[in-house]
Amino acid sequence: MERILECRNLTHHYGERLIYENLNFSVEKGKILGLLGKNGTGKTTTINILTGYLQPTSGECLVFGQSSHSLTPEIKARIGFLIEGHIQYDFMNIFQIEKFYSQFYPNWKREPYFELMSKLKISPKQKIQTMSCGQRSQVALGLILAQDPEFMVLDDFSMGLDPGYRRLFIEYLQEYAKAENKTIFTTSHIIQDMERLIDDCLIMDYNRVLVQSPVSELLGSFRQFTFSSAEPVDALKSDERFYSLEEHQGKKVCYSFLSEPEVKSIFESRGIHSENLEVSSLSLEDAFIGLTGKY
Repeated sequence: MERILECRNLTHHYGERLIYENLNFSVEKGKILGLLGKNGTGKTTTINILTGYLQPTSGECLVFGQSSHSLTPEIKARIGFLIEGHIQYDFMNIFQIEKFYSQFYPNWKREPYFELMSKLKISPKQKIQTMSCGQRSQVALGLILAQDPEFMVLDDFSMGLDPGYRRLFIEYLQEYAKAENKTIFTTSHIIQDMERLIDDCLIMDYNRVLVQSPVSELLGSFRQFTFSSAEPVDALKSDERFYSLEEHQGKKVCYSFLSEPEVKSIFESRGIHSENLEVSSLSLEDAFIGLTGKY
């Protein structure tokens, strides 16, 4: 598969503070990749690097085979970028801003823009300055769709939308991306939205990548194990095959990619007499918390 985005050994510091070291990942053509991570793990840094606003300390980020820090105008024309804050000319209305932007893009397609505005029940004569934050974000995204870019970078795409409009928008974006074979790199703090939208996920912790995987594979293999045991299980904390060991309502909880028989075998070999071992499948949000911890 063709790789639209490829990051190789990305390392970045802010002064003496290390954000991450030797970060490697890629996005294949036609895929939707979601970047997940706690605050401060480098999500915004990564987006600023791949959009060319920030040069990494070392390593390289390639977009359509070119360094993101020195993209040609031809390559930039193939990229649409939704930035947090959604800066727009707010004195214009929906119709006026579409007409204004259309003058700068030779491949402009107004249909996706007005279709999205219609779904969100935004009037063509409504001025942007009268809109909520969520509505403004969708105007910005609609303008990006009209640009008809091959690759879209969406930073916190559902910010400010209520649950109903988020669901409607996600369904629309997913259908549009698949129908038009678009490639998307996105972030969101609302992981339930990401689970409905993305094909693959990249989960970052401080200074490292924990997982890059298709969502279906992650949720099919990562499990929560709940059990009772009189023995202390602190030894599991140093075992990299187990994540987020904690006690909850008198029971012990851990997470792992191991199967139930494998977990039982490890417990027995370490003298952990687990009782009532329960195995649970996870949502993407549960898996994220299991991998990164609650705090």
